[in-house]
Amino acid sequence: MKNLGDLQKMAQRMQADMAKAQAELAEATVEGSAGGGAVVVVLTGTQDIRDVRIQKDAVDPDDVETLQDLVRAAFADALTKSRDLAAQRLGSVTGGLRIPGM
Repeated sequence: MKNLGDLQKMAQRMQADMAKAQAELAEATVEGSAGGGAVVVVLTGTQDIRDVRIQKDAVDPDDVETLQDLVRAAFADALTKSRDLAAQRLGSVTGGLRIPGM
């Protein structure tokens, strides 16, 4: 079994790696789209919105509900990709351990 000093060094290294991974996630982006690219939502790896792009032909004043559905679908797609990216990046730091709040 490792001594306490080794465990402390390992925990400090893991904490530094986690901070680095979180900083990288804040800069990384993913795109979610809907309607064949009519609506695109760009999120960071920390789920912050960077951009929303809507093609002009997706805007029909007589059918706002469809545009709303496309925005929701694009956001859901981007959110799934962002969460997957975070799980991948943070999972490599934690060795697959499920840490609450991460």
